[in-house]
This record gives sequence, C-alpha cells and structure tokens, in this order.
Amino acid sequence: MQNRVVQFETETSTAEVSWMMVLYRKSRAQEFGISCEAFTAILEEIQKKYLPTDAPQADKRQLGETLRVEELALARGCAAGNELAWETFLLRYRAKLYDVAGYIAKESSAARELADSLYADLFGTNTRDGKRVSKLASYTGRGSLEGWLRTVMAQEYVNRYRRQRRLVSLDEESEAGVQFAASDPQVSVLDRRVEAATDQVLGLLPSEDRFLLASYYLDGRTLAEIAGTLSLHESTISRKIDKLAKSMRKQILAALRRLGMSRRQAQEALQIDVRDFTLNIRRRLTQEPAAGAFSDKKVKARAGDLNC
Repeated sequence: MQNRVVQFETETSTAEVSWMMVLYRKSRAQEFGISCEAFTAILEEIQKKYLPTDAPQADKRQLGETLRVEELALARGCAAGNELAWETFLLRYRAKLYDVAGYIAKESSAARELADSLYADLFGTNTRDGKRVSKLASYTGRGSLEGWLRTVMAQEYVNRYRRQRRLVSLDEESEAGVQFAASDPQVSVLDRRVEAATDQVLGLLPSEDRFLLASYYLDGRTLAEIAGTLSLHESTISRKIDKLAKSMRKQILAALRRLGMSRRQAQEALQIDVRDFTLNIRRRLTQEPAAGAFSDKKVKARAGDLNC
C-alpha cells in the first residue's frame, strides 16, 4: 500500500496531492481497504455533485476540507463490503439506530423491523448488474454519518407509513396526469438566474437539512411530527428550520450577485412566487422523481417562505 501511495503522489500534481493526501490519511481509508486512487475517485464524485465542472482548485479543496472524511471512508468501506469497516460501523451505530427506531416506531417489533430493513439496505442485500447496492454509497460526508442515518431511517418510516395508509404522493399524482393551477403568467416574471441560484444552494445542502425542508415546506408536516420522527425537541426543529431559511436566503442572494445582479435586483428577484419555478424543488430536496408542484394552498404558502 505504501508503494501505491508513493506512486500516486508522483502521478498527481504536487499542489493537488498535498491536500488530497492529508484528507486520505485523516480519513483512515487505508484501514477500510480504500486505496489512494479509490479515495480520490470518491472525492471527485462528490465534487461533481456539488461543484460546477469548471470550479477552481481552491473551491474543490475548500469542499474537501468541510467533509467528514473519516465517516465518509467508513461508509464507503462498508458499501464495498470491507469486514473491518462493518465491525467498526456496528460498534459505533448499531445501538444508536435501534434506539432511534424504537423512538420513531414506538412499538418494539415494528422498531426492530424498521431497523433490520435499514440494515439490509445499508449492507447491500440487493444487487444491480451483479454488484451489491448499498445505501451507504450515497453518503457524501456532508453532515455527520449519524445524522444521515437518522434521516434515512426517518424517511424509510415515512415511506412505510405512506404505503400502509395508501396515500397518493405528489409523484404519483403527477404520473397520473393531475395538473395543478399555475400562476398568471402576466403577473409574475421569473428571472431564470433565480432558479439557477436556488438550484445551486439546494444542491449543497446535507441530507438532514433536505429532509427538514421537504418535510416542513413540501409535505406540510408539523414541527411536532418532524421532531418526533428525528428524536429531537420541537424547539430544536423550529430553530433549525428558521436558521436554514435565513441561511438559504443569504446564499441565494450571494449567488445572484455572482450572476451579475445588483443587491436591489437580487432582493426584488426573490419576491417571485416559487410556484412559477420550472426547477423541481421536490426532486432537488429528496433526489426522487417529483411532480414539480405543490399539492395544496397550505403547502404552497409554506413553500413561498423559502424565498421570502
């Protein structure tokens, strides 16, 4: 392995390898069977997801330094089936996940079924093109692995609840041809730079933040419901959502300024009704096929809070 590290360093530019090797060693990826080349490929995959293709090296480095690389290496090691990675994962998170499942599902047998179902998805019992498919391969290191796991479990519980209640999701309504009322095109004029800036900011959100926004603004769930699902206090959820909305507004304003708008133009642009967006906000938040519209007035009103 040491020889491969030396070879990797000689084949990559000095400036790039210096910080990549710092991240590689910090991540303990070598212990989980991940080579320098494989770890670099993982970082490049994450860069492509969160940065434009022509992003400067400084931006790539800044993104890399914000990642929880040790948890990232652990998750990817598990996804690859590394035995030590799985032993470490189970030691750290198994008890916590059963506790979370118990809090969410309340009833012990349902909680165990929920946790076991998640473990199956994490381990990769399903295959695609002859390869194991592990949900852990989608963890990108943005936000804690524990928070990501808690969010994944909460989303699985919500999905199970919807299936059991035979609820029709927005996605299904869209596929069935249901149309939602559109805004009067004579009233609102959407600058596509607002969509571009919003898309950029949403794309940088960690999974737990995406779940919070989708649950509150798109699904219309109450603070108490979200708090119960995530095993957090209602006031904590309220503060998180308020902080997220304010932070996103600032980030979108900054992005609009970078796209050539003056501060006043950017502020005025954010007065647009998000129902005029062609950007599929639900898809951006949940990474699932979506209807691209909101189902009722209450949810539409809350969705408007994202940009006001």
